[in-house]
Formats: sequence, structure tokens, C-alpha cells
Amino acid sequence: MAQQHNQPLTPAQEAERYLENARQILTEKAGKKDGLYADVKYVKMAAGTAYSAALLILDEYLLQKEGIHFTKPKSIEDYTNRLRKLDKKLLALLVDVYDELHIAGYYHGTQSVNTIQTGLNNVRQMLSYI
Repeated sequence: MAQQHNQPLTPAQEAERYLENARQILTEKAGKKDGLYADVKYVKMAAGTAYSAALLILDEYLLQKEGIHFTKPKSIEDYTNRLRKLDKKLLALLVDVYDELHIAGYYHGTQSVNTIQTGLNNVRQMLSYI
């Protein structure tokens, strides 16, 4: 997606760009064989990028719902507490994405292609909320 210099991306477009970057890192650098990624460094990088897309989506969603009362959440607990009151399906997606991308992908550097792909697909589902 080409960006014009005078027009900033919408939050949805920015999240989409992060997701695309994550997929590119996995495709070009992580190396896939027999359902496992070969280079954990790039899995961690891609998982962190995709998780950042999820946070962008959540910030925009909360901004739309809370309006002038919106403040950026400071923790995963803050996100989950606020989503619990607004949308249980989005909350469930966040919990999954947190486990798949933030914990398994970014912190533990999982080699599981399935875990990371599930996380990316869940972030893609989150996009429909904004």
C-alpha cells in the first residue's frame, strides 16, 4: 500500500501495515520447514510487530467507544478490564493474541508456525472492530 506524504494513515491502515510487515518478516527471514520457523529472532520480531498492530486496533476501538474520556491503557489488565465492559468477543481475541503473539511469539520465541499464524489471523479479525 503506497502512502502519500501529505495524508497520514488511518489507524486501520496503520494496523494493516504492521500486519503486512510481520508477514513479510516471517516470509522473507524466519525460514519455514516442517511446520516450524528456523530463525527465532525473526519470529520474535514479527510477533512483536503483529502484537503492536493489535494494540493500535484496541486503542482506536476504545477511543471510538470512550470518546473524550479515552486514555491510553497502561497494561494488558487495563485493556482487558475495559473490553470486558464493551465487547466480550473482542476481549476473547485479545486474550488469544496476547498468548499467541506476545507471550509465545515475542517472549518465548516459539518456532510453531501454527501458533504465530493463528495469532496473525486473530489480529486480522480484530481489524473489523474499527
